[in-house]
Amino acid sequence: RDFIKNMITGTSQADCAILIIAAGTGEFEAGISKDGQTREHALLAFTLGVRQLIVAINKMDTAKYSEARYEEIVKETSNFIKKVGFNPKGVAFVPISGWHGDNMLEESTNMGWFKGWQKETKAGVSKGKTLLEAIDAIEPPSRPTEKPLRLPLQDVYKIGGIGTVPVGRVETGTIKAGMVVVFAPANVTTEVKSVEMHHEQLEAGLPGDNVGFNVKNVSVKDIRRGNVCGDSKNDPPKEAASFKAQVIVMNHPGQIGNGYAPVLDCHTAHIACKFDTLLEKIDRRSGKSIEDLPKFVKSGDAAIVKMVPSKPMCVESFSEYPPLGRFAVQNMQQ
Repeated sequence: RDFIKNMITGTSQADCAILIIAAGTGEFEAGISKDGQTREHALLAFTLGVRQLIVAINKMDTAKYSEARYEEIVKETSNFIKKVGFNPKGVAFVPISGWHGDNMLEESTNMGWFKGWQKETKAGVSKGKTLLEAIDAIEPPSRPTEKPLRLPLQDVYKIGGIGTVPVGRVETGTIKAGMVVVFAPANVTTEVKSVEMHHEQLEAGLPGDNVGFNVKNVSVKDIRRGNVCGDSKNDPPKEAASFKAQVIVMNHPGQIGNGYAPVLDCHTAHIACKFDTLLEKIDRRSGKSIEDLPKFVKSGDAAIVKMVPSKPMCVESFSEYPPLGRFAVQNMQQ
């Protein structure tokens, strides 16, 4: 449960998720039970903006490579990922054994019944036999290069002989040497000396790139994970004293009213935020208002809420910068 924070930080940077499901008797059932981790991970992936999914059904060796067991799991999993928001037609399902290597890199001889996976998306139909082929069939999303720079920091390193090196994924815009950048909400302005990816110098970091960049005269103590780097001259990121959010309550015992203050995970930041005012309750599917200023919301409800972060936090409107305009909330590691 304590790893979920890292899982969220990583997932907020991903284009595709691979959901690994254990085929063992009882294991699969535990994972997709109401509080199971399989369900939670699929939901977090969707909430954090991941729209491509591969489902790998693992440990097929412990299920004696049974076609019936595989079909049962595919059916159940399709139902629940559909509820989460994914379209099962666009998902590749692959039966594998990581331990024995079945259908990982090459086609397994133990599952002659498996005729291969198929997925259908806007880009067309693709087919294959192995997990590797399913990974190769991931469609690179269009990258918002023209937008102003937004780069949420995942970590900040101090590297001997070089200095302070923040790292993170470019979400929008580009970053290059010579740029004057600002970190919000730390409110630190500095010049970028160089940009690297995989230990090679880059002309420019583009959306989707996980980069490290060296900055002048900034101590490791000044900036941290969860800060957002932007271009000081082009719509720089700013901290939000409060913001309005659409919130869907997933599984929460009891009800939530004004004053509730859970931890929000937004891009790479983890910050407690208060539900200051429940503004309206809305229909989850249509987004239409059902009730103004409700007293409480409970599991299954969706609402528009005024949120107040407990310390400075950088969020953006979802329409302008989607990766910085969505978050997941967890309480007591759930």
